[in-house]
Amino acid sequence: MELFADFSFEAAHRLPNLPPSHKCARLHGHSFRVRVIVSGRVDPRLGWVIDFADIKQAFAPLHDQLDHRYLNEIEGLENPTSEILAQWIWERLRPRLAGLSRIEVRETCTSGCSYRGPGAREG
Repeated sequence: MELFADFSFEAAHRLPNLPPSHKCARLHGHSFRVRVIVSGRVDPRLGWVIDFADIKQAFAPLHDQLDHRYLNEIEGLENPTSEILAQWIWERLRPRLAGLSRIEVRETCTSGCSYRGPGAREG
């Protein structure tokens, strides 16, 4: 079974490794959307895989680090592409969240990425 919780944050960034003429090389912002996907067996007594409150609690410190920030100033996000951001979130969330199976990051309504990190659980 898979379940998910969605989060959002506002942040600015630029992609420093692109040519100066590329629009993403300039400072700009996004309303980022993050989906945290957890996989596991449904507990027969509780009837769920995990309490959604546990996912929210695990993500809260990351939200505080990311929301209304300049991502390039955060260690590990010096080149904050969606792909690198998804991996960064995975690496920090994995030790706190049993059953983590995937991270999705959307930087626009139509563009994003999905990351299934090492040690991911399959549903």
